[in-house]
Amino acid sequence: MQITILAAGQGKRMNSRLPKVLQPVARKAMLAHVLDAARALQPATLCVVYGHGGEQVRAALSAPDIVWAEQAQQLGTGHAVQQAMPWLSDDGAVMVLYGDVPLTRAATLQALAEAAGTDRLALLTVDLAEPKGYGRIVRDAAGRVQSIVEEKDADAAIRAIREVNTGILCAPAARLRGWLSRLQNNNAQGEFYLTDVIAMAVADGVEIVTQQPAHEWEVLGVNNKTQLAELERIHQRNLAGALLEAGVTLLDPARIDIRGELVCGRDVEIDVGCVFEGRVELGDGVKIGANCVLQDVKVGEGTVIKPFCHFESAEIGAAGVLGPFARLRPGTVLGEDVHVGNFVEVKNSQIAAHTKANHLAYIGDATIGSRVNVGAGVITCNYDGVNKFRTVIEDDAFIGSDSQLVAPVTVGRGATIGAGTTLTQNAPADALTLGRSRQLSLTGWQRPVKKK
Repeated sequence: MQITILAAGQGKRMNSRLPKVLQPVARKAMLAHVLDAARALQPATLCVVYGHGGEQVRAALSAPDIVWAEQAQQLGTGHAVQQAMPWLSDDGAVMVLYGDVPLTRAATLQALAEAAGTDRLALLTVDLAEPKGYGRIVRDAAGRVQSIVEEKDADAAIRAIREVNTGILCAPAARLRGWLSRLQNNNAQGEFYLTDVIAMAVADGVEIVTQQPAHEWEVLGVNNKTQLAELERIHQRNLAGALLEAGVTLLDPARIDIRGELVCGRDVEIDVGCVFEGRVELGDGVKIGANCVLQDVKVGEGTVIKPFCHFESAEIGAAGVLGPFARLRPGTVLGEDVHVGNFVEVKNSQIAAHTKANHLAYIGDATIGSRVNVGAGVITCNYDGVNKFRTVIEDDAFIGSDSQLVAPVTVGRGATIGAGTTLTQNAPADALTLGRSRQLSLTGWQRPVKKK
């Protein structure tokens, strides 16, 4: 099996500088979705035909298993496949896919390949209630496929046909090479239609078989941002359905966005408006509140994440309580039963079990032990304007509210830092350390009065 993907179209109706096949579905380029499905078939050759924005497409999706064929002039689908043929051998079959049809399942493509075998031409077709714009499948009285007629070249009788061509086909490689060499562009568009090879196959006595996808959405293409948005919703609905089937509780399946891979344990509950990007793993019993964003995050079992949290490249231990309005930035590792409360930001820090930072704190470039209490308004001052420095807080320490720990600094085991302290030197273990200015009260002082 060899696969070529046609990805040279300009996509003018997208009204975007981004090439059409790089437009995203679930934050992944449409062409990347097609490549994933193609790779599942383990093709001997995977060829992408590129054109408009070609270098941008190649830069975004270049991989060792892809060969690239340029279509400098867009002269039709048949012409596009011609550009791929120098990279393909005459052994076996060639499957043709499209970079703007991103939701075709690998199982559907596998069934098409099996239907084609080594000597048949297999077409992926679909019956549409509204077939406008599609090429129609024309059959004889016995039901055998005779040709595909594009709508612009069709008469009223052919336009009434509801079975349409998806463009996806699988054909014997050597035969396909010969048919492509005979294509003509004497049609309404002045293009070389790939669909014209169907009539050639009939004339050559090659058996033509058809397959249909299990779902109509598998063959929907994208030409504008409206269609892209509709496909996004279909894809998200499918992902939500798979989660529900796996036992995940979604408070509203229509209000979740998965832009990567979401792996859930048993009895996970996800509230509305949550976004999951990259790879996110949720352990058993995890509960996610409304309107949270998690990107490349692993969450231990039993952890509760309250609404409006934003976590990125972080690892969260079991039985934690986080949020609302908490932020974890890259490099954050939290142990078991860690509490990170409202308006607390943690970056590149490791926090051990049973430690709490419940309110209004910044923890950056810090190593914090177990059973530490970080008071409200605490800041680890990790940056001198040029370099970053680390703060170490050992087990059982208590950091009073509104303290600033000026790194590099270490707070010893069991130490207490009095509220309002600016700590610039190490604090010894099991001692109270204060760093406040002396409080003064001035009697007889008069508050200024506004001058008339």
